[in-house]
Amino acid sequence: MVSFQESQNRLPSQENLFLDYVHRLERHKEGRRAVHIHLSGLRPFNRRRQHIRTAANSFETLIKEVMGQLFVLKGSDLVFIYKGETQPRVETAVQQVRFLFSDDPLLEEETDGRNFATWYHVETDFGEILHLAQGLVNVEQGRPGEGDNRPDARTSLKARQDQGKPLTPEMLGRVEAALERADLSNLVRRQGICRVDGHMVPEAVFSELFISIRDLRETLLPGVNLLSNRWLFRHLTNTLDRRMLAMLSRTDAITVSGEISVNLNVSTLLSPEFTAFDQSITASRRGMMIIEVQEMDIFSDLNAYLFAREFVQEKGYRVCLDGLTHHTMSMIDRERLGADLVKLLWHPELVDGGEEMHEEIRAMVALSGESRVVLCRVEDREAVDFGHAVGITLFQGRYIESLIAENNRRRELLRRKGGSNTSIDGRPRTAVIGRPH
Repeated sequence: MVSFQESQNRLPSQENLFLDYVHRLERHKEGRRAVHIHLSGLRPFNRRRQHIRTAANSFETLIKEVMGQLFVLKGSDLVFIYKGETQPRVETAVQQVRFLFSDDPLLEEETDGRNFATWYHVETDFGEILHLAQGLVNVEQGRPGEGDNRPDARTSLKARQDQGKPLTPEMLGRVEAALERADLSNLVRRQGICRVDGHMVPEAVFSELFISIRDLRETLLPGVNLLSNRWLFRHLTNTLDRRMLAMLSRTDAITVSGEISVNLNVSTLLSPEFTAFDQSITASRRGMMIIEVQEMDIFSDLNAYLFAREFVQEKGYRVCLDGLTHHTMSMIDRERLGADLVKLLWHPELVDGGEEMHEEIRAMVALSGESRVVLCRVEDREAVDFGHAVGITLFQGRYIESLIAENNRRRELLRRKGGSNTSIDGRPRTAVIGRPH
């Protein structure tokens, strides 16, 4: 096994050692897995020698037990190749590394976990792992080639992070002052959460209301990277929470129909502004609202979450855990956390992970309850088909919005033709709550 100190002393050869190991691994692929942790995407102050050493030490016990091989690559990325039976322990180690850098914009910016780590089944993904290893060697030796795709992706990510001026306290102060006066109703977006049948016909269950951060930036702070400072951005989201609550309390500001969800910080739920909002609405409206709480917000202060969750549920609201990946979902018990729903982020690797992964997800969905899991960030039909295969019945994302829009077009065409209880293709019509965007 290669110790961290040795890997640092011999850093230029780590890429070659990794490639050599992958070549030898070709004869022993069965039951092996790998994870590539993209620490090169972190800001420089989080990639200091002691930080990478601490991250690498998260795998020390597994290495001593000869359960896996760690490579510390140029730029500080980690690759750990291991025996499949240690998957839960490896996921725990990766989560520990993730928490080490939880204040980095890389983690604040990501939506589906791909920015931080890429997971592989060696049997099915061997070609991609080999391609990665060859590309890393080419980059280290200064040779361009088709194997450079993965390192270039890391470089592109880092470049995207550095685009725009960093958000400063002074800028934040000006933005918050502007937010108090600005009409944000034109920045509010609505996205439907639907049941989708085998014919891809959506039936709305509820819809999420949110303020578009991208449009907010273009309106108030063009050229500024809002994610450059995690704590300032968190402060900004608290302000946006208050404005969203204010708009929701005014029926003339946002057209609210059907059941809705809003994403709020735990600190917002414990604030005077939420108490004032709660007092301004009827009990029936509380029963139509779902409050979404981010996974990272929950575990940054679990006691605060538990108190806030009990408080809002007693008032009649429901609670949804947002931002789960298939790696973190296995560590979270919905019932123990007292949540009514969970949102699982879609990623194509859910399909590519093989039947073993599919069975794991199917079991997690069954444990949480099929009607209590929402597959979100759905971009294409593949995600819906996968969801159906593992027992998921609720979906959210751009592809679902396109289905809603198509459903509405069909309904409008039927109305113009004189109305009907069936769609153009003869299937029963379904009502859709909300509006496409």
